[in-house]
Amino acid sequence: MPELNTDLTKVARDVAGIAKDATYVAIGIGVIGYQKAQVRRHELVKRLGDPRVTAEQRLATVRTDLSGAVHAVDARVEDAFARVEAALLPFEDRLPAQAREVARQVRSQATEVRQQIRSAILSAAA
Repeated sequence: MPELNTDLTKVARDVAGIAKDATYVAIGIGVIGYQKAQVRRHELVKRLGDPRVTAEQRLATVRTDLSGAVHAVDARVEDAFARVEAALLPFEDRLPAQAREVARQVRSQATEVRQQIRSAILSAAA
């Protein structure tokens, strides 16, 4: 029986480690996307300084560019999280009950992080 506990502990640590690494990757992708959106915003600010461009043209350009950047970042973050979840789900089904519960908690925390990233991205676009 002690071997079973050791194996469960090792599996739980491995799953937690994989989930932790995947979460860091997903957060990193979100941060990079956010930074790209900021760079795009600065480019727009420079372009808006041109006196030959009307206010309506400026506003239309800003809306279009900002919307595209926000959607691109959001799509990348969602794709990263979907990949992480797809990689972890097969492991979760094969885990013993205790380790399965840990994996579910990790997945729940990853979902919360994803929602925080999405909120930051959408508030930056506003």
